[in-house]
Amino acid sequence: MSAASPPTPAAPATPAAPAAPAAPAAPAAPVAPAARIFVALDLVDLARARTLARALKGTIGGIKIGLELFSAGGIEAVAELKCLGLPLFLDLKLHDIPNTVARAVRALLPLEPAFVTLHASGGPAMLRAAAEAAQEAGVSRPRLLAVTVLTSLDARDLAKVGQEGPVADQVLRLAALAQGAGIDGAVCSPQEVAALRAKCGAGFILMVPGIRPAWAAAGDQKRVTTPKEALSAGADYLVIGRPIVAAASPREAAERVAAELADAAP
Repeated sequence: MSAASPPTPAAPATPAAPAAPAAPAAPAAPVAPAARIFVALDLVDLARARTLARALKGTIGGIKIGLELFSAGGIEAVAELKCLGLPLFLDLKLHDIPNTVARAVRALLPLEPAFVTLHASGGPAMLRAAAEAAQEAGVSRPRLLAVTVLTSLDARDLAKVGQEGPVADQVLRLAALAQGAGIDGAVCSPQEVAALRAKCGAGFILMVPGIRPAWAAAGDQKRVTTPKEALSAGADYLVIGRPIVAAASPREAAERVAAELADAAP
């Protein structure tokens, strides 16, 4: 029997063509000044909230519903306001064990809120559970915002509850914790905006309360600034309550704020 012929050597593989360079990301669409304004409907009267929302539609980016109105009217009141067509910012500051917070987030998903808040001090497990629950809504999911340090608190207040050190340090620490757990952004005072933007990057949403136009009183907020100053520092969205809600003409007040923001836009 003759010996088998040696195998024919395989042809050398043709080198793969180098991958085409990725196209540069499209720049984010500019946000209209008015779209940055969320008006705080810190009320217990649904009829008054409805009247204000209707009057402000077209001059603001959305409405913030907090514990007062949510406690007075429940999800039904929120659903009624949702029908007006304004984006919803549910400022409920969720803070509980991870499973409870995750279930609470799921219960809110049918309302399709644009934003929902939760306390960063709830810890990484709670934050991750909330983020995973929000993802179940897919592309319509709410953006979760971590509450860092309430704007009604200053360093002396924090010391009384056992948190030593500057307010800014606590804000940065909690925001970084939230970002690492998959949270989309943070609620912070205007004074912390620049530092948070530098630490957490451009994609981290910064929702900023404590906004008082120069023509409005500061009220019970201890860390405040003007809309123009907050936007210039890097804020994405502004929460404004009494300067608009308590004005003789809320619509004119909102338009006045939007004009101030237009002057600050690059």
